Order: sequence, then C-alpha cells, then structure tokens
Amino acid sequence: MGFQSQGQPRLTACSLYLAYCILNLGSSWLHLLPCTLYLSCMKLSFHGAARCVTGSKHLVSLKNGNKVLLDCGLFQGMGADTDNLNRNFGFDPATITAMVLSHAHMDHSGLIPKLCKEGFSGKIFCTPATKELTNVLLQDSAQIQEEDIRFTNKRRAAQGLPYLQPLYTIEDAKACIGQLVHVEYGVWFQVIENVECMFTDAGHIIGSEVVNLKIVENGQTTTITFSGDVGRYRDLILRSPEVFPQADVIIMESTYGDSLHEMNVTTPDLLLKWIERTCLEKKGNLIMPAFSVGRTQELLYSLNQLELENRLPPVDYFVDSPLSIQTTQVIKSFPKYFNKTIQKILETDSDPFSFKGLQFVSTVQQSKMLNFKREPFVVISASGMAEAGRVKHHISNNIESTRNTILLTGYCEPHSLGGRLMAGEKEVRIFGIPHEVHAEIGSVRSMSAHGDYEDLSQWLSCQDARKVKKLFIVHGEYPVQQAFRQRLLRKDFLDVEIPDLHAEIGLG
Repeated sequence: MGFQSQGQPRLTACSLYLAYCILNLGSSWLHLLPCTLYLSCMKLSFHGAARCVTGSKHLVSLKNGNKVLLDCGLFQGMGADTDNLNRNFGFDPATITAMVLSHAHMDHSGLIPKLCKEGFSGKIFCTPATKELTNVLLQDSAQIQEEDIRFTNKRRAAQGLPYLQPLYTIEDAKACIGQLVHVEYGVWFQVIENVECMFTDAGHIIGSEVVNLKIVENGQTTTITFSGDVGRYRDLILRSPEVFPQADVIIMESTYGDSLHEMNVTTPDLLLKWIERTCLEKKGNLIMPAFSVGRTQELLYSLNQLELENRLPPVDYFVDSPLSIQTTQVIKSFPKYFNKTIQKILETDSDPFSFKGLQFVSTVQQSKMLNFKREPFVVISASGMAEAGRVKHHISNNIESTRNTILLTGYCEPHSLGGRLMAGEKEVRIFGIPHEVHAEIGSVRSMSAHGDYEDLSQWLSCQDARKVKKLFIVHGEYPVQQAFRQRLLRKDFLDVEIPDLHAEIGLG
C-alpha cells in the first residue's frame, strides 16, 4: 500500500515524484501539488465533520479517477458560516462515482438532494431502515428550507436585497430517493468496479451502519472502515455496535471522545426528577428538544417504562413534531433491529413507545394552542439542537418564566440555540428577537446516542492497533479530538490524524 512504516519510509511513486519536483523544479511546482503529486496515490479528503460535529462528507479518490463519497451531510448550528458551508461542497458533485450513506441523520444525509441536483447520478448505498428514514427526513428538511427562505426573502425584499434560493426543494428531495439502494448488514456487495462494501451495525440509530470498504488497485487490497456515528453498548432500544473486519485505514467519529456518560442514574429516573420538579413543584412546563430519529423514541420508551412501573406523573404529554410522528412509525416497522430487551417487552407490550396521557400534535394550529394551556405539560419537539422546527416556538414562549424548564436531551453544537443555552447564556435571540433566559436549563447526558470514550475504545478493541496504518479522527470538536488522539496513541495506534476542513491526504 505504500504507507510509511515505523522504520525507514518506503519509496513510493508519490515520494519519488516529490523528490523529482524538489530537485528539478524548485518551489514553482507547489501550485501543481494537489493535481500532480498524488496521481498514483489513493486519496482521502474531508469536506465536513472536520474539527466540528456536523456536515459529514469524506471522499475516497482512487488512482483510476473513480470517487466514492462517504455521507453527504448538512452543516448545522455553525452560526453565520452555516449557509456558506452548505452551499459549497469543496468538490464537483458530477465527478462522484458512487456514495455510501452511514445513516439518516441530517448531518450525514441532509445535502444529498443538492448533490444530485448539481450533477451526481450514481447509486447511494445504505440499509433498508436508513433508506426509509432518509426519505422522510429529506422531505421535511426541504419543507423547512422552503418555509425559512420565504421568511428570509420577505425581510431581504424590505431591505432591497436580492432573493435567496433554498439549498433544495421538496421536489429535489423526492427526486434523489430513486438513487438510494438498500443492502442488509453482513453482506459484501459491489459499490463500483474493484470496490466492495459490507455494513456492520453501528448501534447509533435504527439502520445506522459502519461502512467497511475493500478496494483493489494494482493487485493490492486496501481496507477502509468509516464508523459513521458509533452508538452505545447499553442502549435502551438498539443492538450494540458490531465487531468489524481488520482495517488498514479507519475514519472514526469522536463526539464524546473526552467524556463519560452518566451511568449511576437511569434515564427514566432522570426524566421523573425533571417532571416532578418542573410540572408538580413549580407548576411549569417542561420543554424537551429532541432529534426526531432516535432521541424522541428513547424518551417515549423511558416514559412508557415509568407508566409500567406506576411512577409516571399524571400530566399531559405531547409529541409536537409531524416528523417525529412519521419517524416513530418507520422505526416501529423495523423491530428486528431492536435489542433483546425490547424484543422481550414486545411479547407483552405491543407498543413500547406509547403510554397513557400521550398526545401527538400534527397541525400548526394544535401546536399554537399549547401556548394557552393553563395546566403544566411536557412537550417533546424537534429539533434536538433547537435550531429549527416547532421547538423554537415553544422555547420562545417558555424561556422567560422561572416556572419552566428547557431540558436538552443530547449533543448541541456550541453555536446552536441549544448549545448557547447549555453554555449558560443569559440572553438569546430567537427568530431575531432577544429573550432573557429565566427558565431553568437542564440536560440529560445519559441519553446520548453517541458512544463515550469507553464505547469508542470498545468499538476499536476488535482491531490490531499496529495493523491500522492510518486513523483519522472526525466528527468532534477540536479540543475533544486532541484529547481522544492522545488516548488512541496510548493504545498503540501508530498514526492518528485530525484532518482540517477540505484537507486532502494521500494513502499511497
């Protein structure tokens, strides 16, 4: 493969060409480096989730010119930079040969319609559950964009500014679904000529997979594993992450690479504490931003557990998110992906995601009516980072009262509304209007669908560290990645890199 070993560096076509350039061309050849130096080398380039926790996009460029894209996610919660990051891929979509999608979350799938609209015409491989969820999520994302852009353009028109276009429309989202091809776990299949893939369960959300590639070039096989997002080994609903084949190169997430999740208190007990404190003691409302896929279902399952144990307080519970309602139905249709505990519960409880007092809110009018409720209530609403969707309205209407609580149930990018609330900001802007923060802000770290550093270490434990020639850390905040890199070096991984955005690295 031509990787540098621990001892003397191996002379490859790349290194010989580099020596020739230095000796014969001086510094004048530097501008040609990206297109000439790696002509005979396989390359990896990182166009998202590079030193940040969003926008996953990693490109494998082969020696013969073929390119395989791993994920095509939206950047979310990146402040003023978000729109520009989403409008510029850093590569030409028309040059991509095929794509593999690790799971349906928007930060991994959310730019697929734009990719296809701008010239990508190849196949997109994923699991059956990922295909179903992606179809629902992309259309919802497009609808939100169309609504948001109409609001933005009204303001721009008043300022005499030109109109903006959404990243993609609902029609664009529908059009790209035909390119998704579903494959089950544990089956080797051909992505393109000389590139095979097998999915192993990542345990993150329903249908999430680790992508294992075998690439044959010039008679040599290179194995590349992309983690997607690694789940937890004691998840309430899902199976644990599976072991995966020995890899030469690993691209892995690091969201919680420097921390451990709470384990001393169960999620139902934590939720009960917040419901009693907010709704029973303070007579206020409990607002829980939650991702529509995974987090919402885990919350419903935990509340159902409290009801089965006769501990659920008698207040009104609402799921105010049409998307969450749709995705819950999709998730229920794949019970084979549930862990053994849920499989056992299903023998006596036909719906572990429902309980007495639960109401699903579909229409905008029903959602608005919650503002006029006099009795305390609990609402679960998307999105998880509180950056979009109906939950922003609920936060806006409840954040200035000390009786209420905003309970964050998962990771929030620091620039997002959820991240700013978690950081303790005393004033936040919502829909352009400043709000003083008087509501109590809480978080439930135990509910993260991302593994902590022990889970990530356990996921890697099936590998012979000294046979992994390159390990790239992605999908994490840079200080967290630096801490995780030191941990991996102590575990005998030889070459651990933290690529920057649009970095291109040769593997030859």
